[in-house]
Amino acid sequence: MIPLPPAHRIHDTLIIGGGPGGLTAAIYLRRFRRDILLVDKGNSRLGWIPVSHNYPGFPDGIHGDDLLQRLRAQLGRYDGQSHAGEVTRLTCEDGLFVAAWEGGEIRARRVLLASGVADVGMPMENFRDAVACGAIRLCPVCDGYDVLDQEVAVVGAHSDALGHALFMRTFSARVTLFIRDGAAVLDENGRRELDAAGVRYVDSPVQGVTMGERMTPLLHTRDGRVHGCDVLYPMLGEQARSDLATGLGAASVECGKLAVDVHQETTVPGLFAIGDVVRGLNQISVATGQAAVAATRIHNSLPRDWRPSA
Repeated sequence: MIPLPPAHRIHDTLIIGGGPGGLTAAIYLRRFRRDILLVDKGNSRLGWIPVSHNYPGFPDGIHGDDLLQRLRAQLGRYDGQSHAGEVTRLTCEDGLFVAAWEGGEIRARRVLLASGVADVGMPMENFRDAVACGAIRLCPVCDGYDVLDQEVAVVGAHSDALGHALFMRTFSARVTLFIRDGAAVLDENGRRELDAAGVRYVDSPVQGVTMGERMTPLLHTRDGRVHGCDVLYPMLGEQARSDLATGLGAASVECGKLAVDVHQETTVPGLFAIGDVVRGLNQISVATGQAAVAATRIHNSLPRDWRPSA
């Protein structure tokens, strides 16, 4: 663990979260010659991705961990680094943000939150292994193309379940929609939409998922049946990790996601947010684009630090 600077130091910007958004913002701000501190809890969803073919510039795909390592290495070129730790509280004092973590306090003029989301789960056997081999996938937008013509199961728990199943129909003619135990059964209009698209519907709720001999998902429904598939999308919702911001009064919308302006600033002046924690499309490319916007705005909003000529 890299030790954090002393608590009396005032940083230009504190970045909370070391995923692709947080690291990109850190790279931009270091290139702007700003004094930053990046604190990362170490649970970026990017690290779960076995290979992404949806990020520009990597025609053969790239592993999520490899992309994180590349971004950290690039940040290191500008004397920046990611500090391991968890910020547990964020307050404002005398015009500064004060962040509490397990080792003390951090003071900064601006804060950029890139803390992401937590997925709503259900009983699943060998979840991380299944994600690593592609049997369970979390983002139809990211990798729907990678499961062309496979047997696809979609488990939904809310009103978006129908939309997720119809979206996957773009990539395969063998799509089945399941519902989570406790979720509302589709009405007749929804069933007609599925029928028209050729999507199968199972109205007995899924109570758990196990893995077959070749790491293929097996969905166990309340009626005692077991349904096999090639790949499973558990589209059960998410909750933004936005408590630090909402604790300061930042406005939030559905799933706790933060409302931001065109510069990624929340309703709390000086507090910015990017990536999955804000309202919008959960994508690596979106997070990095938002990072560029936020970092440039932060730099321009801070006092100029005129350095002597070399």
